[in-house]
Parts: sequence; structure tokens; C-alpha cells
Amino acid sequence: MSNKFFNDAIIGNKNIRATFSSTGELLRAYYPNVDFKQFVDFFHIGMKINDSAIIYLHEDINNRYCQYYTENTNILNTEIENTYFKLKVRQTDFALTKENVIVKKYTFVNGNKLDLNLRFLVRSKLLSNHNNMVSGKVIDNGLIQYNHDFAFCTFANQDISGHRINDTQNYINDAVLEDKDYIGMSDDSAISYDLGTLKSGDQIDFSLFMYVENNSDLKNMEELEEKIETLKRIDANKEYSQVKRYWTNYLDKHDGLKIKECNNKIVNDKVKEIYNRTILLFPLLQNEETGGISATVEVDENREKSGRYSYCWPRDAIFIAQAFDDLNMTKETEKFYEVFCKKTQSKNGMWEQRFYTDGTLAPCWGYQIDETASVIYGVFEHYKVTKDIKFLSNNIKMCENAMHFLFKYLENIFNEKEENDLVKKEIEEKVKEEGREKDKIYKHVSYDLWEMNEGVHLYSIASIYGALNAMLGIYDAIKPKYENNRLKLEQISKNTLKIESEINNIKKYVDKNMYDENTKTLRRNIQDNRMDVSMIGAVYPFELFGANEKKILNTVEKINLTLRTYTGGYLRFEQDSYIGGKNPWPVSTLWMAMYYLKAGNKKMAQECFNFVINSASPLGFIAEQVDNNTMKPGWIIGLGWSHAMFIITLAEMLKK
Repeated sequence: MSNKFFNDAIIGNKNIRATFSSTGELLRAYYPNVDFKQFVDFFHIGMKINDSAIIYLHEDINNRYCQYYTENTNILNTEIENTYFKLKVRQTDFALTKENVIVKKYTFVNGNKLDLNLRFLVRSKLLSNHNNMVSGKVIDNGLIQYNHDFAFCTFANQDISGHRINDTQNYINDAVLEDKDYIGMSDDSAISYDLGTLKSGDQIDFSLFMYVENNSDLKNMEELEEKIETLKRIDANKEYSQVKRYWTNYLDKHDGLKIKECNNKIVNDKVKEIYNRTILLFPLLQNEETGGISATVEVDENREKSGRYSYCWPRDAIFIAQAFDDLNMTKETEKFYEVFCKKTQSKNGMWEQRFYTDGTLAPCWGYQIDETASVIYGVFEHYKVTKDIKFLSNNIKMCENAMHFLFKYLENIFNEKEENDLVKKEIEEKVKEEGREKDKIYKHVSYDLWEMNEGVHLYSIASIYGALNAMLGIYDAIKPKYENNRLKLEQISKNTLKIESEINNIKKYVDKNMYDENTKTLRRNIQDNRMDVSMIGAVYPFELFGANEKKILNTVEKINLTLRTYTGGYLRFEQDSYIGGKNPWPVSTLWMAMYYLKAGNKKMAQECFNFVINSASPLGFIAEQVDNNTMKPGWIIGLGWSHAMFIITLAEMLKK
């Protein structure tokens, strides 16, 4: 698969997603989840105009482009003008609401004085491997590319005029497809359609359909072809109207901040655009079945620049779930906690680094204690929105298991093990001998939230502080439910005393080990004094410190001296090396905005917020990083965590 590091746009429904370049090229197609399975190596649309060679719509020296979403929807439009032939093309891509179908609707307008004979070509190369090889099979109106597990079908409501199953590379440039084979062992095949002669000033419409099916749901290939026969009768215009109506209604339903009727001066047109795009992006990142939330849609399958992205990190997802709640997406939040988090919690109470959105364990390289702490914190934050005691009841066991894991973690930090308890030592040795992983007590070394440094980190400790305070809140809320259960109330009382003790221990530990007496600033971990924006996590969201405490003010001053760029954005930490390390991050910048709001400094909060607004993509997506020279996305367009922080910050700003 060639490098395709930027998804400029995304469309989809509950099961199928597709991403596009700024010139309308289909980059990726996923089914049945946002993170698996991705089918497309490349998918190119070309035209043969009169006697020309192939002219690719997504890439030609004579093409001009303009891209936009149909207002308030996930319907993507790419306008393409070929200046040589004066042919105007509008490509409209959208996913149906009730079928696993992507529609590619084309309108061609001849602006030339000459008539134009048009032939439409599709070249599709799917990802294939020796264990699950892709083959191609031509049908009357299209192409079926299949492997053992899935079938990827491309078709129209008219018969093809030509095809090439094998050796496509050597024939496609002439834009004349002839082949004796109707089936072959090739993952790269092409088909063509004659659109006829388009007279000067006239217009013609053509629709291409892409359908994905799980082979286990089919009896045989004939059943699939019968399904295609039904789908080819789709009225693209009617479906367009239905999809438009669906997303418009979805947007209205989830206008949790009432932006539509807001007169606040901070809500300008660009803020509204990003706000709407965020609401429309979120359902495309969530697994419909489990509630798992992908960080973004993948861009780096070959791990050339990163460890990959299309996974669910519990910590990131907690911020996204908080944004869900701001947007009236409380059911989506509950599914994340009650299905995904329960499914992914280890027997010892912890959560690993990251997962696929279906809940299976993803590749990891260590553990991060804040992943576990964040879930407890997030459960209580959701309860504060809904006041749903049943939700707490359903999740209290999960939270208590996580809490006990945090206690074990803190024991290792604070050296609280009962060395003289011989019985306990004997039991622990027995557990070790039996290899009972569920009772394993991890040592205190943990990766930080940026996953680049191991040790004891201020953000990690602050997250535990926030989690334990959340447990106190959970217990206060749920105690009346157990008024007739003496044993449960005694357990709650015992746990509460332990929590209060550990909260005090955390404060003492941080004061002793994570405060530099020379600079009067906080330290990001017990090993170095480099400034790190994640230290603000001790103020927001975990409230270990107040925003205007002297040590925080000193720390913020040093952060501004070391991490704030001339554009107004913030780096993650000093000497960051990831993707060059010189780009400000919207997450970091919005984190500082939240700090300034907590500190009562609206002016600085607005400056941070403006940086993010001004650096969003033309379609309203917020990136992971921003090129400090161009103020354009520098890496990962449409990062869920960035969009979540935008919603959280905007919600806070509207309260002030």
C-alpha cells in the first residue's frame, strides 16, 4: 500500500466508512468497523475523452479542484474541472443509511464548443496477502473482488463496456479495456462504462455503487449477484435526499450546546463549521456494537511514522465521551462504559494501553496507569450529567476492581507493603508460583500519556487522584441504594477510609517528589524537569491543584517560555521528537485554554481557542498537529481527542 498519510475527508454509516483526499480520491474503505477491515490499496476513477489516453479525475495537470460537504451532512462533494477539455465534473460521495453501500454520484457538464465522447473507467486494487488472496470476477454491470472473508463489489445500473482482470497496469493508460478472462487471480482489475456523447452545454448523470458483504452471510456467489441486481436499481437522487435528511436531523438532535440559536460573539461561522463537523465525525469513529471509539481513521498502516492510530485508547476515549455528553450523545457514552470498558478490563482491574474498537487487545508496548484511572473518573463525570443511579450500579463493580488495582500501584510507589505480614508474603509467593496473572501487582513504572517516557509522572499520579475523588463521589451517590445492605455499607466505609488515606498520600508524594524548590515549579516526573503541557492535568481535569496556586502559576509561566510557539500554539513537551517535535498540538493548546478558563483569564483562553479555529482544515476537521509555518494540519486530520477538547473548551467558554 502506498503512503497515504492524510485523510482529508470521511464519510460513512454505522458499518461502512470511507476516506478521501482533497482531490476526491478514495483512499480507504472500512467494513464492518471503523478500524477493521480496510480493503483498498487504491481506487482510481479515470475518463477517456474522445481519443485521449486515460485522464484521472483525482490527478491531472489540467484539473482544478474544489471540495466541500453538503451543508450539515456527511455527504462529500468534489468539483473537478478539466481545463483542457472544458469538462466540469461534480463527484458526490455518500454512504446509504440502511445498506453497506457507498454511492459515487457524478454529474458531467460539457463547457466545450465541441461534443465530447465519454468513457468512464474504474481501476480497483485491493489489499491482498498469501493467507487471504483477492481475486476478481466480472459481472454484466460491474466487478466483484473477493477473498475468503469478504466481497467488495463495484457496479452501476448499466452494463460495462470493457474490463481487464489481469495485467491491468500494462493496459489501463490507453483507456481501452479488452480481456478474454472474466475471472482471475488478480487483486488489480478494471472496468469501463460508455457514457455516450455529451453535446456542448449538455449535462449527463452517472452513479457508481460500492458494496461490501461478509461472505459468511452468503450461501454462494449467485446470492451475492442477486443482491447486486437489487442494489443496482437504487435511485441515487432519492437516496441522496434521504441521507441528507438523516444527517441534518442527526445534527439538530445533537446540538447539545445550542449553537444553532447562540448569539455569543465567540461563535463565529468557522466555530459553527468545526462544531457541526465534530458532531458528524463522532458517530463515524464509534463502533456501533461495542461503543469502542477509534482515535481517528488510520493513516499509517505500514508504521512508517507512528505505532498506528486506529485503536481505542481508554484515556483518549474518556475525553471523547465527555464531549459526547455535551452533545446529547449520552447513550453512546453509556455503551462505551457498559459494553466496551467491561469487555476490555483485565481480571486484575486494569486496562491495557489500547484496543481494537471491537474490544480485542491491540498491539501494545507497555502499560499506562492513567488508562485505568481515567475510566473511574469518566464514569463519575457521566453520572454528574445524567444523575442515573442505575448507570452507577451497573458499573460500580468495574470501578471497584480498577480502584483496587490503583491501590496496588500506589503501594509500590509509597512502599506500603506489609513486609512483616508473613501470611501475606506466603500467599503472594504461592500466587507467583501458580502464575495467576489476575493477581499480578504491577510495579510503579508506567508510560506517560504521550507513551514516550517510563517512570512516575505527575499526570499519571494526578489521574489517580482524580479517580479516587471520583470513587468518593460514586460512593456518596450510591450509598442510599444500599441502606438495607449492612455488609455493602461496611465495605463502602472501609474503602472510603482507604481512599481518603491515599488521597493524602498522593498530595504528600507530589509535594516531596514532583516540585522543584529551585525553580518553584512542578516537575513532570521524578526523573527530569522538562516542561510538559500534561502537567496542566493536575489542574484540569483532575483538580489536584487550584489554577491560581503559586506553584501552578510558576509552572504555567515556564510552560509559556518553553512550549508556546510564535503562532500561539503549544508543543507537548520540551525536546519532543515525534514527527519532528516542532509542531504545536491542538490538544495541548486547548488544554491551556481550559487552564486559563479555570484561572479566570478569558483573554488567554480565547487566544488559545483562536489558534485551533484558525488552523482547522478547510472542511472543519481539527488535526493532531499543526504546521507552525503554514498553520495547516501537519499530521492526522480529524483526531477524535482534538475534536473532543474543542467541544469541552467551547462548552466551558459558553458558561463564562
